[in-house]
Amino acid sequence: MQIYLYQLRKEKGITQKELAQKLGISETAYRQKEKGQRAFTQDEMFFLRSFFDKPLQDIFLPRKSPKR
Repeated sequence: MQIYLYQLRKEKGITQKELAQKLGISETAYRQKEKGQRAFTQDEMFFLRSFFDKPLQDIFLPRKSPKR
């Protein structure tokens, strides 16, 4: 999750601080959540779904690696 969320944020050209402000949380809290050290609340997940225009499962579920 963390890597994909980081990629989505970078594609939008938004900093952790800016996204934290949009979520109404501290930059430190956002950083911990993006790294997977803390969980996002349901409201935060729904906000991110709308903000990035992606399904929840694409943002928050692990991506399957191609089999070799």
